[in-house]
Amino acid sequence: ENSLKNQSCSFSLFPRNWKLTEMQVWERPMALEAELALTRKILETKADSSLGDILDQPLSMLRHIHARLQACVLPQPTASPRPHGRLHHWLHRLQKAPKKMSQDCLESTVTFNLFRLLTRDLKCVAREDLCV
Repeated sequence: ENSLKNQSCSFSLFPRNWKLTEMQVWERPMALEAELALTRKILETKADSSLGDILDQPLSMLRHIHARLQACVLPQPTASPRPHGRLHHWLHRLQKAPKKMSQDCLESTVTFNLFRLLTRDLKCVAREDLCV
């Protein structure tokens, strides 16, 4: 069982070479929204434990950011471009992660990625002024 858990943790959910700046401008909010959704889901699960008081404020901030971002990522009309290539593959990985990774691995992964999400990925999307 230990080897299975270690194997699950080797699943690279947020690769080091993953950069939103390498995507099309219209793809960036979609990627960030998916990243935020998974991060919230995992941290909200953890907030139900003894860490609830500690996570209340960070989760409140993530909920606010996520709600603002969702206003930017409206359902795409059929004529709009759809995710493809690297973005499509990564969105699929995020969707499958909760089934492929242990809860401990998911918590570690989103926690270690949280600072990148807040400092680099969010800045990349916000800088493009996409929600005006």
